[in-house]
Amino acid sequence: MILRNQVEWALHCCSILSGLPADRFLSTKALAELHGVPKEYLSKALQALAQAGLITGTLGPTGGYRLAKKASEITFLDIVEAVEGRTRTFNCQEIRRNNPCLKKTDKISGVCVVAKVMNRADQAWRDELQAMTLEMLAIEVMKTVPQDQLERTQDWLLSPKES
Repeated sequence: MILRNQVEWALHCCSILSGLPADRFLSTKALAELHGVPKEYLSKALQALAQAGLITGTLGPTGGYRLAKKASEITFLDIVEAVEGRTRTFNCQEIRRNNPCLKKTDKISGVCVVAKVMNRADQAWRDELQAMTLEMLAIEVMKTVPQDQLERTQDWLLSPKES
């Protein structure tokens, strides 16, 4: 399974938005510049997050995006599903029924063993993503990223940008 680039971008943007002061918004342009990604494609990911109710946007000179919920209420799974959709990672096509050695009277029933394993793996992946909130991510970031780097990034994000 390969997730689209927009998933990584959305996760990083939500991480940044989780640290914003309550009265601030960040523009798509600033988020794209910070992460070195194309603004047009990032915009689509941010729109998907907004449609899912995870972020909210506003127009105008101080417009942009911020979280629509508390960081403790947004999980990695919420973000991944907002961008990728809620489809399963494995879709069994029941190719076992194509076996030329099957007789017309042979009965195949139940869920395919391959599908069972893949479905369990998909659920484990989803459980792991569901267990990680943006608040928990912020705690990890604070432990691993030097304080001066965090401060420089925040200063850059909150300083006025020229259009």
